[in-house]
Amino acid sequence: MTTTAEKSTAPHTARPARRLPAGLPSRLALPAVWVVTIVIFSILRPDTFATSANWSSMLSTQSVFLILTLGLIVPLTTGDIDLSLAYTLTLSSVTVAVLNVNHGWPIGFAIVAAILVGSAMGLLNGVLATLCRIDPIIVTLGTGTFAYGVTLMISGSSTVPGIDVALSDWTVGNSLLGIPIQFYYALLAVVVLWYVMEFTTLGRRMLIVGRGRSVARLSGLRVDRVRVGALVTGGTLAGVAGVMYAGTSGSADPTSGPSFLLPVFAGAFLGATAIMPGRFNAWGTLVATYFLATGITGLQFLGAENYVQQLFYGGALVVAVGLSQLVTRGSAPISGSAA
Repeated sequence: MTTTAEKSTAPHTARPARRLPAGLPSRLALPAVWVVTIVIFSILRPDTFATSANWSSMLSTQSVFLILTLGLIVPLTTGDIDLSLAYTLTLSSVTVAVLNVNHGWPIGFAIVAAILVGSAMGLLNGVLATLCRIDPIIVTLGTGTFAYGVTLMISGSSTVPGIDVALSDWTVGNSLLGIPIQFYYALLAVVVLWYVMEFTTLGRRMLIVGRGRSVARLSGLRVDRVRVGALVTGGTLAGVAGVMYAGTSGSADPTSGPSFLLPVFAGAFLGATAIMPGRFNAWGTLVATYFLATGITGLQFLGAENYVQQLFYGGALVVAVGLSQLVTRGSAPISGSAA
């Protein structure tokens, strides 16, 4: 039996030191860098960068990039790289303009048609990639180039102005808390995609397919159906982004699509290093998209030349892919080359 004296002289058990949750530093690294970037540019350019007008504009204009990037991470999750999304965006924006302006379609019907064009592009990519067993990079490069040709053909290779002002009202004409409404459309898309990918059976199936198609087939999953569904979803979101893009300016530029490709890939891979490192995820995509926009906007206010934007996006993509491999070292690769 232990005496009172023995109890008093017995060494006390040391309490374990409190530790941060596993992986928390890597989850919050990019958001922290984003905050630091905001602070730096706000100090350097308080009269231009740190203004409500600048932030309202940046949140609004980048919502098109955000929705397009969300469309990219869906097929990336299942192991497919879609190079046609930027061209799909342009085709959808020109479709809504041509139908509404040149053919007199009501704006609502033109919007639906433009989004369906995006879905059809995704379906075409999915069918060619799965039934014909063609590498999705080759498929989407071909279909994207084809879509670009169609865009130039139906637009006459010129900007189509005069879209119904109702579309602008639904995108940038109305605001909530001083921020154009289209930002909230993008935020809603983030929430929906986050829920589907994290809390539904479909989201788990997509992740399993992306991590290894052979294992997924042995598990009884219909791999081709999941891949086609992901590509259709990506194309549909590209169609939505195209409609929003047309509403932002009230016109459709048939040559602007290719400029979206590099920022979108940079945002997708950089987003895979944040919030849920090693996985393409909606919240990480949001942080990455606005981090890149913050950097570009801040540099422009500091007087940087236009070519700096391409240097920034290109460097961000290389760094993002490198970091994504580091954070997934020892686990399944993030880059979408499913077996």
